Amino acid sequence: QLQLVESGGGLVQPGGSLRLSCAASGFTLDYYAIGWFRQAPGKEREGVSCIKASGGSTNYADSVKGRFTIFRDKAKNTVYLQMNSLKPEDTAVYYCAARYMYCSGSLRDYDYWGQGTQVTVSS
Repeated sequence: QLQLVESGGGLVQPGGSLRLSCAASGFTLDYYAIGWFRQAPGKEREGVSCIKASGGSTNYADSVKGRFTIFRDKAKNTVYLQMNSLKPEDTAVYYCAARYMYCSGSLRDYDYWGQGTQVTVSS
């Protein structure tokens, strides 16, 4: 069974850091682009970052550039989202999703989704 599982969310103060993990089971992530998305209450799900297959190029939403970093650990079959300098507006449920090879800005292009992990930034 092909599955993505996110972890690493939690409650953090403004200015703090979290590292989210997206672990795959049932398939290797080497051939898949992995996108991170988030959805805040009452808002649409939006793209945050994406890394192309084979450890390729990355992209970021303007709102997180310079603060978030996406990277792979091939040995662990896991993609991470390092989030620094967190702001209250980063509060959302974060999802990872996979599609073959290339990143896409469209949610419907992704074939596999995790269940989400809650990130809350508050003092």
